[in-house]
Amino acid sequence: MKILHLDSNHPLLIEQLNALGFTNDENYTASKEEIERIIEHYDGCIIRSRFKIDKFFLDAAKQLKFIGRVGAGLENIDCDYAEKKGIKLIAAPEGNRNAVGEHSLALLLSLFNKLNKADREVRNGQWLREANRGLELDGKTIGLIGYGNMGKAFAKKLRGFEVEVLCYDIKSNVGDANATQVSLKELQERAEVLSLHTPETPQTIHMVNSAFINGFTNPFWLINTARGKSVVTKDLVAALKSEKILGAGLDVLEYEKSSFENLFTSKMPDPFQYLITAENVILTPHVAGWTMESKEKLAQTIVDKIKSFFVNS
Repeated sequence: MKILHLDSNHPLLIEQLNALGFTNDENYTASKEEIERIIEHYDGCIIRSRFKIDKFFLDAAKQLKFIGRVGAGLENIDCDYAEKKGIKLIAAPEGNRNAVGEHSLALLLSLFNKLNKADREVRNGQWLREANRGLELDGKTIGLIGYGNMGKAFAKKLRGFEVEVLCYDIKSNVGDANATQVSLKELQERAEVLSLHTPETPQTIHMVNSAFINGFTNPFWLINTARGKSVVTKDLVAALKSEKILGAGLDVLEYEKSSFENLFTSKMPDPFQYLITAENVILTPHVAGWTMESKEKLAQTIVDKIKSFFVNS
């Protein structure tokens, strides 16, 4: 079987697939149209987020048996059409869930303790102790929307704190010892912190809008390490200004390109201008799952799944 690699990944991915007897070709620079002209010769392809694998691409991939996504989600693939064509879809949420859990906790603790603000001030010769009095996480109620690999990883990290963790998910019976599953209404009534751990779907795009935000009983802190398009930025900014949202830790932004590799090329939107100057907002460039360890674990997960489906079956 021949595999085409469309993004660079940890070297173990190709090394181990070679050892399993696969032929591996690498093409990290050709356009989508150029790839479509050669994909018919391949049984599998492995991608991160370089471009969208749509119906046209899948029709050109006449003998494709699987697509491996070295990441958690599959939103850059037309999953329904791929499955109709009998193409196996392989993702690797197990590979970076720990990294996402740690990053979510880091954003929350940084916000509560004003670490970014205090750091900038000390570097500028300001020693403002009272202005940087923080909050403690203990005693808070944390609400998680999405309780799959990422949500469970964050809840596990929170076990070291005296907090109550609630989770809401479209699937039933996903709660565990680390989080109590509740309705969305109950989560909105009780949560003081909201952390998003959802994939990008028609249901989650623009989910966090003004109506959703105003449905919360308490002012709350927002953490988003999931997908940028889940949050309507202008509505987030309005809530930050009114203090309905007390602060935000955002690893992802509505303005990201679908490849996740760039932000935007046009004029900087006004809501983003506010975010970059707000002292109660922390921004990171979609790196929650982007650690040295997760790079290896993501690749290993893809290898293990390909081996399970196509070698050991």
